[in-house]
Amino acid sequence: MHIVRLTLVTIFLSCSLSLSVKAQELVPLTTSNQNPLVAIYGLPATAPGTILSSGQAELELRVDLASSCSTSDNSDESILLDGETTRYTLALRYGIRGDFEIGMEIPYVGHSEGFLDNFIYNWHDFFGLPQGERDTLEEDQLTYAYQRNDSSISLDDEESGFGDLRFTGAWHLVGKHKGDTHHLALRSSLKLPTGDDEKLLGSGSTDLALWLSSSHFYQQESVGLFASAGMIFLTDGDLLAEQQRNIVGFGSLGAAWQIFDAVALKLQFDGHTGFYDDSDFAELGPSVQLVMGGSIAMGNDTSLDLAVSEDIVVDSAPDVVFHLALRTRF
Repeated sequence: MHIVRLTLVTIFLSCSLSLSVKAQELVPLTTSNQNPLVAIYGLPATAPGTILSSGQAELELRVDLASSCSTSDNSDESILLDGETTRYTLALRYGIRGDFEIGMEIPYVGHSEGFLDNFIYNWHDFFGLPQGERDTLEEDQLTYAYQRNDSSISLDDEESGFGDLRFTGAWHLVGKHKGDTHHLALRSSLKLPTGDDEKLLGSGSTDLALWLSSSHFYQQESVGLFASAGMIFLTDGDLLAEQQRNIVGFGSLGAAWQIFDAVALKLQFDGHTGFYDDSDFAELGPSVQLVMGGSIAMGNDTSLDLAVSEDIVVDSAPDVVFHLALRTRF
């Protein structure tokens, strides 16, 4: 209940401090699948079809707290994902020459036993939701393990450190004039293997992502629709190399409604094809996540995103992810 109380207090204080701010620009939630066997690859966070104007910079701090609890086994393979992963991402973007944007993302990742199991169990019990494997597994333990023939991943001890560094870029294609309501950008991301793959902080692969992001605004820009689609091209990594795919598709679809100048509600679907072959398990297959939340303006150039993500394709993503992003432009 501490998380719920903290969230409510944050929303109340933020609204109280931001009643006089100007209407914020509507952008999608910067989320992606936090499955510990997926987040090690170059799956980008959702991004808008708009880009920063020349000379404008944006700094964003994201925090994704993910709780995983799933287990499966058959005659060929077995998997157990039980633990919590917190990913801190410092993202910097900068607009150059009007139509272009460059950026950089530095992640810091921590795998731990965590503390959310009891809270999630009580949440499911209160709403009559299925507990899945939480009825059978010990609370607050850490085991990320997968075994198939000679391929295996095993993490039982708490680990933390910097993940794989990313460089980003964007080219604004449509909506370059003031007042345009339709925007389209070609975006790219290059992930380098700087994280320790043995600690599940990286994959050991170099991944290039290319995708189109679109933003459409209606009703004097108080309603926004967002969509994106693209591909990731991966070199062979150091984890489950025989099963890892070299091409993965991904996309998102979302909407935002600005109910006050300071507050916008957001709903989003994120998805991707599987990163692995030769597995019957949902944990290694295609995924779709539902993300629900909103943004609160903390000033004319600063906003706070708060959201919760659930796995629509069960076990393909963590049971729940709490997402926070503090973003400011200057």
